[in-house]
Amino acid sequence: MDGHAGTGPGEITADGCAVEFYALLPPMGEPEIVHAAIPPGAPVLELGCGTGRLLRPLAGLGHPVTGVDESAAMLAKADGLPTVCAPIEDLRLGQTFDVVLLASTMINSEPGLRRAFLDTSRRHVRDDGVVVVQMNPPDWFEAELPPAREADGIRRVIRSAHREGARRQMEVAYHVGDRTWTHEWCSYLIGDEQLTAELGAAGLRMDRWLTDDHAWFTARPTTGGSWRSIAGC
Repeated sequence: MDGHAGTGPGEITADGCAVEFYALLPPMGEPEIVHAAIPPGAPVLELGCGTGRLLRPLAGLGHPVTGVDESAAMLAKADGLPTVCAPIEDLRLGQTFDVVLLASTMINSEPGLRRAFLDTSRRHVRDDGVVVVQMNPPDWFEAELPPAREADGIRRVIRSAHREGARRQMEVAYHVGDRTWTHEWCSYLIGDEQLTAELGAAGLRMDRWLTDDHAWFTARPTTGGSWRSIAGC
């Protein structure tokens, strides 16, 4: 994948993610954000589920879950969760879900891939369902990021970060004990007007922000029923 690379022990996926490192990552409040935005027991399809870091706690909160990822090595760490190994952009499961989850700031991928992710989200969400999305908000592209931080036994060190137009290129090293992984990737800015337009092109509409920093939001199909989350909209 253009602009993506990774190093370190174990298998590295096509987008530069280290499988062994991702298997160590704990949830960081994301499942609670999703759970609060959807009805109790709503089935969830996560696109790009990796090792099941978010799906596992969502299942524990009472949601039937299904995960999709193109990395068989990632899915092998998903501890028996229902999963499908397939590229997200070509996915056609032949069924729809109450909730489609597009987390891990995947919406900030390069524009062509972003459109494919949104199309897949719409293709798999019920007409009266909801898509829950995590993104890097516009402010993140201007922010001075801390060069290093440590949490949960993981030390993250930014090796490089530079902005060119709408694109921010990052390289980060992750240190866990005596092991080190690196990940290089690109994140693309999405302004409010562009987000509205791209959601609309996929048959979705902006619903509401879930967090004050505009890092999470819900989107709903532009046609279909009048399903509303219990969280209030």
